[in-house]
Amino acid sequence: MNWNERSIARAISLQTLQRRCVLLVDNCNWTGHECDVLGVTLDLRIIDIEIKISRADLKADAKKEKWWRRAYNWPFENYQHGAPAPDLRLIHPAKVWKHYYAMPAEIWKPDLLDCLASPASGVLLLSQGSGCTSDGLPAITVRSQRRAIPNRKADQLRPEQVMDIARLANLRMWESYMRVDKAHLSAQRQESA
Repeated sequence: MNWNERSIARAISLQTLQRRCVLLVDNCNWTGHECDVLGVTLDLRIIDIEIKISRADLKADAKKEKWWRRAYNWPFENYQHGAPAPDLRLIHPAKVWKHYYAMPAEIWKPDLLDCLASPASGVLLLSQGSGCTSDGLPAITVRSQRRAIPNRKADQLRPEQVMDIARLANLRMWESYMRVDKAHLSAQRQESA
């Protein structure tokens, strides 16, 4: 199967998160850093799914800003002595209750656990199932390789925060309808030409 971010996000959303979340948004920066899939759970907490297509992409994720807290208030006397401000590695990204990596099963190897940005991150593996879905797309199965460890300090979202995320999801829906309409219009123009 030719894996892409959309097919993985769709499978995760429909199979894994659909019953656990009241809201799902793709490519969302609401937390301050991009989530490939941001889910708001039934108890109003955030699940961040990071989609990876290659091992190199997975290994590079630990360098992302979302996994670091920069120490900008380092005492001035330490700067004079040439000591750099220490950067603190985060176990959970800001505002996130659970974090998962999702990737094709064929790229996964157990030694990749050491490459994950956080020991609290879960791992979801996808493989092509047999046959097709009712809409003609290849069947995909999702299994949990490792469960995420929850961030007990993650706040429950307030209703106005959930509404803000819902607004983003709503805008994405209307934008996708517009892209479909443009594609249909373009196809009609080509047929009539």
